Amino acid sequence: MSQFKLELAGSELKYVLEGLIALEQEMAKICEMSDDSDEIADVGNDLIELRLLLNPLKERAISQFGDSITDFSRDEL
Repeated sequence: MSQFKLELAGSELKYVLEGLIALEQEMAKICEMSDDSDEIADVGNDLIELRLLLNPLKERAISQFGDSITDFSRDEL
C-alpha cells in the first residue's frame, strides 16, 4: 500500500477536520434515517473507514494545536 504524506498549517488542518467531521455527521444521519438496507450497509462501511481516518487525525491535531482546532464556530470573538 502506498502512502501519501502532507504537511499542513493549523489553519489548513482545521478546514480538513471540519470537512471530515461534517461528512461523518452526514453519513451517520443516513445510517440512522435510511430505510434502504443496501444504502445503510454501503454508507456504514464508508463511515467506519472515515472514522478510522478521522479519530487519530483529530487526536493528533488536538494534541498539537489544542482543542480550538475543532472549534468551527463562525461567531465573532
